[in-house]
Amino acid sequence: MRKISLFIAMSLDGYIAKPNDDLSFLKLVEKVGEDYGYAEFTSKIDTIIIGRKTYDYVLKNVGLSHYDNGQRDVYVITRTERPKVGRTTFYTGSLTKLINRLKLEKGENIYCDGGAEVINELLRYDLIDEFTISIVPVLLGNGIRLFKDNRPEQTLELLNVKTFETGLTQLHYKRKK
Repeated sequence: MRKISLFIAMSLDGYIAKPNDDLSFLKLVEKVGEDYGYAEFTSKIDTIIIGRKTYDYVLKNVGLSHYDNGQRDVYVITRTERPKVGRTTFYTGSLTKLINRLKLEKGENIYCDGGAEVINELLRYDLIDEFTISIVPVLLGNGIRLFKDNRPEQTLELLNVKTFETGLTQLHYKRKK
C-alpha cells in the first residue's frame, strides 16, 4: 500500500504562513545549493495532494512545473470545479475517499504539500503516514497554524533529526499504528 507523506516547513511557534498566506519567512533559511532534502523526497513520489490556496500561491510565485512536471499526478483540493490541466486534477469530492483510493492504487508515495485545511482533514482521519517537518528559527506570533485543534491524538515515532547551518532543524517521524 502506498503511503502519504507530509513535507513542510513551519516557524518555531507552529505557523506555516503569516497572515494573508505570506510565506516570506521561508527566505530566512534560503541558501544556494541547499534544498533540505526536497529533491530526494520528491524523487520517491508520483502523486501530490495540495490545497487550492497553496497551489495558487506556488503557481504565481514559482510556476506550474513545480508540481506538474509531466511525471506525476497532482490533485488540487478545491470547492470550485475546474477543467483538468495536464496531469493536474481539480478535485471537489471527498478527500478521504480520494486518499483511500490512491493508497490502494499501484505507484510510488503520495505527497501532501498543504495547506493547513487539507493537512488537518487528513489528520482527522489518521491518513498521514510520515511527517517531515522543517522548523525555521523564527517566532511569527500569528498566521496559519500547521496543527489545528479538535483532531484525534496520534503517536509518532522519530526516524531522524537533521540540523543545518542556517538554523533550520528537520524532524522526520512516522505514525505509530
